[in-house]
Amino acid sequence: MKIVKQWAISRLIYIIPGFLFLGLGIIGIVVPGLPTTPFVLLAAGLFAKSSPRLYQWLLENRTFGPIIHHWQNERRIPRKAKRTALIMIAVAAVMVIIVIETLYLKLGILAFITIPIIYISRLPTVESPGSGSKVR
Repeated sequence: MKIVKQWAISRLIYIIPGFLFLGLGIIGIVVPGLPTTPFVLLAAGLFAKSSPRLYQWLLENRTFGPIIHHWQNERRIPRKAKRTALIMIAVAAVMVIIVIETLYLKLGILAFITIPIIYISRLPTVESPGSGSKVR
């Protein structure tokens, strides 16, 4: 019985954040500047670890399924998601430059920020989440 309770609790540890990230992804559809793709991918990963039914439901979703498919099978993201991510990183970099006074700390943080910029910039893109043939 104790093992069953631990299993149920460990599933909830993944399911609850999965729904939170999915909610943020849904909000990101309508709120400019809030990305959808990273949150949906996080939700898919959490659902895959906790609930095959929820994971399958997300994969079969008309809106989010193609995004997950492109990432899992081809490591491609929608062009709009790539652009939004890079813009948000740039905004964060500008905020660092404005807010932080110590030069070495600014340089360290900016150097650290270059890692995701390089990674995201090098990812192949797909024109729209539902398209299967438009690769760039």
